[in-house]
Amino acid sequence: MLRAGIVGLPNVGKSTLFNAVTRTRKAEAANYPFCTIDPNVGIVTVPDARLAVLKDIAKTTVIIPAAVEFVDIAGLVKGASQGEGLGNKFLTHIREVDAIVQVVRCFEDADIHHVSGSVDPVRDIDVINTELMLADLETVKKRRERGSKDAKRGDKTAIAEEAVLAKLEDGLGEGKAALVIELTPEERALSKGFFLLSDKKTIFACNVRENDLAAADTNPFVLNVREYVKTHLDCEAVVISAQIESDLVDLEPEEATAFLQELGVEESGIGALIRSTYHLLGLRTYFTAGEKEVRAWTIHMGDTAPMAAGVIHSDFERGFIKAETVAYEDLVRCGSVAAARAEGKYRMEGKEYVVADGDVMLFKFAPTN
Repeated sequence: MLRAGIVGLPNVGKSTLFNAVTRTRKAEAANYPFCTIDPNVGIVTVPDARLAVLKDIAKTTVIIPAAVEFVDIAGLVKGASQGEGLGNKFLTHIREVDAIVQVVRCFEDADIHHVSGSVDPVRDIDVINTELMLADLETVKKRRERGSKDAKRGDKTAIAEEAVLAKLEDGLGEGKAALVIELTPEERALSKGFFLLSDKKTIFACNVRENDLAAADTNPFVLNVREYVKTHLDCEAVVISAQIESDLVDLEPEEATAFLQELGVEESGIGALIRSTYHLLGLRTYFTAGEKEVRAWTIHMGDTAPMAAGVIHSDFERGFIKAETVAYEDLVRCGSVAAARAEGKYRMEGKEYVVADGDVMLFKFAPTN
């Protein structure tokens, strides 16, 4: 299962957000730096309204949603790349995740300490990203040193790595995140093996006060973050209120809906954040639907039908014959598999078929020994 790490400066709402995302009280949340030292881990279900619709079509009562793993990582501070705070340990935890959710504080509150003494989310983003880039710069320099002898001897792999590392060192030295340094597709694939921190896909969670959620589009802090990440980092920003999410944890679904309506919002920001993170990780969903259950299965974008079958069981991939497939939209419009088949929307796909998000599938396979 792929992992998304929740990061940010101390006291920006990371642990409160983690508790809300995972619907637990697992992470301690308190008003002082380094409240979290060891990372907390939680499995999070991905909200998907399509499951309820398919449940009615399949006439079942069982729904199994897709899931993704979230990791609550302790707050970074300026100088983390040189070991300030608990920097080295935190950077190691970031290295172990597949994508980053960076929480930035977008509200004023004199009662909640800010490590820099004032609220400035763009400055906070720069602090975090600078530490990641400085750590990457050190990694790149050391790797170049180790590979220089092999490159001089004519080793083709070392020569190719040296060319990419040189570009990365120049870009990082100019203050560019590895993710936005211009590389060819082949160079980008090679750079993945360096496991650079600033090369991880990132989504920014703008944490606002409870009363500001409905009017987040006019919040100057949020607007600054959106403009900055779009122009400098080519990333997405979503708005959440960690405190609201914390309050929703103990409410029944009907009570939560009423509470959000009172605040003037239709959906909790957590749902949008989880879905955005799921897609940020390059994940997509296909469904199986029958009287026993409706289930969402997680695949990577671009996976073929046999690979999707292998998510259910490796035997399905090895013995794959064909996939009976109907698009979610077609099935819903037709109302049943029989009606979709009558309209020619229910089709047979072979080994080369690339599964689309929302496909409803049934696999045929030959048992293997």
